[in-house]
Amino acid sequence: MKVDIFIPCYIDQACPETGFNMVKVLEKAGVKVSYNKNQTCCGKFSFDDGYWDHAKSIGEKFIKDFIDSEMIVSPSASCVTMVRKYYDELFYNSALHNEYRKLRKVIFEFSYFLVNNLNVKDVGATFSHNVFYCDSGAAHNEYGLKNEPLILLKHVRGLKLVESENKVFNCNFEGFAINRYEIIYREMAAEIIQTAVDSGAEYIISTDANNLLFLQACIKEKGIALKTAHLADVLASGYDG
Repeated sequence: MKVDIFIPCYIDQACPETGFNMVKVLEKAGVKVSYNKNQTCCGKFSFDDGYWDHAKSIGEKFIKDFIDSEMIVSPSASCVTMVRKYYDELFYNSALHNEYRKLRKVIFEFSYFLVNNLNVKDVGATFSHNVFYCDSGAAHNEYGLKNEPLILLKHVRGLKLVESENKVFNCNFEGFAINRYEIIYREMAAEIIQTAVDSGAEYIISTDANNLLFLQACIKEKGIALKTAHLADVLASGYDG
C-alpha cells in the first residue's frame, strides 16, 4: 500500500522527530510512504481565529498539493478534522468543491489508519515506562477516534498504562485561544499534570502534538519529572527502523 503523509506545520517546526517516527512505524507495517515537500499547512489556526480568507488560501494550496493522493495519513487528528469537516465551510459549492470532497474521504489520522485500515495492533514496539494517556479533544470529539490509541499502546512491550479515578481527560490546547484564555488553559493543564503524577506516570501520551507542546511547557515551569510523547514516538521505540 502507498500513502502520502501530511506533516502539520507545528510538527515540522517544533517536533519533526514525531513525523519521522510516524514514517518509521508505517514503513515497518509494510506501507510505502511518499512525502510532498511543497506541503505547508491545512489552515486550521487561521480558521479557528476567524481569518477565513487566509485559511481559504492556505486550504487551496493544501488541496492542490494532495489532489492526486489516493490515501493521506497524518499524526494530527485536529488537522485531519480541519480537512474532513471544516473545509466544507470554506469550499462548499466553490471551484474546488469536488476536489475537497475527494480528499476528505481519503485522509486519516495515524492511529485510526493503523488499526482500522491496516488491521495492525502490534507494531513490535518496546517502551518500558508508566504512561498516562490523555485523549485529544479534537481526536475524540470531532474526528471520532475511539480506542485505537489504547489498543496500540496495550500491545507495546514493557509499557504500563496508568489510570486515574476520573478516567477521562481531554487535552484541547490549540491555536491562539491559549493566549486569550491563558488562565483557564493553565488550570486545565495543571489538573492533567497532577493527575498523571498522582497516578505514577512517567509520560503523558497523546495523539496531537500541539496539546503535548503546551503540557510540556507547563511541566517545565513546574519543574516536575514528567515527560510527554506523541503516540508515534512510543510506537517507534525499541526496534530498528
